[in-house]
Amino acid sequence: MRILGIDPGYAITGYGVIEARNGSYCPVEYGAVTTPAGEEFGLRLKEIYEGMEQLLAALRPRAAAVEKLYFTNNKTTGIGVAEARGVILLALAQAGVPLYEYTPMQVKQAVTGYGKAQKHQVQEMTRRLLSLPGIPKPDDAADALALAICHGQAAGSSLRRGMLMKNGGKTSVL
Repeated sequence: MRILGIDPGYAITGYGVIEARNGSYCPVEYGAVTTPAGEEFGLRLKEIYEGMEQLLAALRPRAAAVEKLYFTNNKTTGIGVAEARGVILLALAQAGVPLYEYTPMQVKQAVTGYGKAQKHQVQEMTRRLLSLPGIPKPDDAADALALAICHGQAAGSSLRRGMLMKNGGKTSVL
């Protein structure tokens, strides 16, 4: 199954596409959609949307794994990321790609076996699981590949299939 992982952001949106078969993973493509800092925010959102449209058309994933939003200290940045995430979800919906959402802890657990793993540990395990010569750059692309691996792990689990709940056209973990 071809899985697209997306790490949403308005400056850098990381993406990573893998092929998942029988518990093994093969990288297809990874990188980032970037927008210039000084550009009007609406134009940045348009660039993210158009970048996602191009990726979806070219790579034709069967599922998309997107990081769930969580807010820490900077709510202003979080709102911008939420808006970028909105145009990403719109592009996925228009392309008919099923959406699966995962928290950072779920990704860490799936990739490293430990839900409180450090970022470098997740990146190194992502590199190993995909047999890459180095940790993918930018970091957002590595995070996106980890999201795709997380969905590959979850989608192959019969327990996971039993725990899914359809809600308004999106799928999320109970």
